[in-house]
Amino acid sequence: MLAIIDYGMGNLRSVQKALEQLGFAAVITTEEHLVSRADGLILPGVGAFGDAMRRLAQLGLDRALKEAVAAGKPLLGICLGLQLLFESSEENGWHEGLGILPGQVQRFAPGRKVPHMGWNEVEQAQSSPLFRGIPDRTPFYFVHSYCVVPADPGLVLARAHYGSPFVCAVGRGTLYGVQFHPEKSSKWGLRLLANFGAAAEGQKP
Repeated sequence: MLAIIDYGMGNLRSVQKALEQLGFAAVITTEEHLVSRADGLILPGVGAFGDAMRRLAQLGLDRALKEAVAAGKPLLGICLGLQLLFESSEENGWHEGLGILPGQVQRFAPGRKVPHMGWNEVEQAQSSPLFRGIPDRTPFYFVHSYCVVPADPGLVLARAHYGSPFVCAVGRGTLYGVQFHPEKSSKWGLRLLANFGAAAEGQKP
């Protein structure tokens, strides 16, 4: 079972439908006990970083997520869910994140139209099970105004370009995060979700 974390921000049903299409059992939940029982976790999200962290804390899911990742449970952060994995964000002031990965979330440099929205090629920086079978420079669908700046370059799985390069996928062990929306990215987005689901089941796709 895959647990999709529900903290009231994002179209969770579209992620659930994509996973079900691939044959994975997926439940949308706010319950800590399901977080601990699931084979893998998906942290999606659209909206403001500070609001998301407050909601996670209110539900006790911030603690549950950190404990699950520390125990080695696979997790995939999507869009805002990727950003929440890091230490802090400068969106609408300074906000503390989950601190699971070192680094910050920063706004695109002045002069760039935001949000960055639409299809953009993803350039893979290193081999990863998350991108298994996906050609390099495959386009994925983006909608965001902020991007992650990891403190550890070894975390970077892929980059995209919007005026200049930015990190769009990270990974450490079975912890992953992507800035784009795989559930909106057609064939190859489904392949990426299938790769994560297979990792959560402990087998290759």
